[in-house]
Amino acid sequence: MKAAVLKGFKEKLEIQEMPTPEIGYGEVLVRIKACGVCHSDLHLARSDWSLKPKLPAILGHEGVGVVEAVGPGVTSLKVGDRVGIPWLYSACGECEYCLTGQETLCPHQLNTGYSVHGCFAEYCKAPAAYVVKIPDNLGFEQAAPIFCAGVTSYKALKICGAKPGDWVAIYGIGGLGHVAVQYAKAMGYHVVAVDIVDEKLELSTKLGADATINGAKVDPAQEIQERFGGVQAAISVAVTRKAFDQAYRSLKRGGTLVVVGLPNEELPLPIFDTVLNGVTVKGSIVGTRKDLQEALEFAAQGKVKVNIETQPLEKINEVFERLEKGQINGRVVLTLA
Repeated sequence: MKAAVLKGFKEKLEIQEMPTPEIGYGEVLVRIKACGVCHSDLHLARSDWSLKPKLPAILGHEGVGVVEAVGPGVTSLKVGDRVGIPWLYSACGECEYCLTGQETLCPHQLNTGYSVHGCFAEYCKAPAAYVVKIPDNLGFEQAAPIFCAGVTSYKALKICGAKPGDWVAIYGIGGLGHVAVQYAKAMGYHVVAVDIVDEKLELSTKLGADATINGAKVDPAQEIQERFGGVQAAISVAVTRKAFDQAYRSLKRGGTLVVVGLPNEELPLPIFDTVLNGVTVKGSIVGTRKDLQEALEFAAQGKVKVNIETQPLEKINEVFERLEKGQINGRVVLTLA
């Protein structure tokens, strides 16, 4: 099969032939039709984190396609089913986190495109129990980004503590942020979108944002405090420390900062203000299989539509370069013939 392979950190991915995966008990083989490109893929390729894949690696965790074969013991899926393979490749199913509906915290989990080969390839195998079916009326290219960008944004909003009618701020209107704006509106929130690129703010307005702020021109936290009295929740999907600081300072008393983006920096917290103002800071990592089903349903109902640009798998290195420069407005989805 054809695959984009990472052989060395900070090196370009190589398009080459790799063995088609062989499936075992409880597994399915998926012929990949499309795969979104996540900023996490770039971080892994550039070795930005202490979290590093074993090389050589096939990245990609927003893969969608058709079940090509099913292994022994698989009863939930059949050949021809339309499915996707998310970041949560598998979990143990037995630890306290799995047993309490927090499977994304499982210490024994495997992750697609990190601890196992991912979806920048024509085929990918996966445990049948952890792939998720795609609604019939949702195309592959639209469905792919929901398997990370969509479910991650949705879960962050789901746990942010805001109620319909509350103001929430979305910091960073990129692949996750522009989807987060739509989920937030569908969930009944008033939304202020913050970014430093006017084109991305214009997109957020088209997607329903009630207000926009260019953080390169004004202090967004001060602006939010003056205009709205602060926000009940701030979701930071940006990848800079400055954005996290601004998101924190934009909260009203009793508000919640949800940390999603993963800059390679520490996030200092003012302890006095956190205590005095009753502020909550939460980390949110992707979502469970149930969260993913819910996120896909929003998209299937037309309430969320990803702003996508399609490129062939062979263009992955060019996509990475543009992603690094902040030149992608929405999400790039790689397509495979």
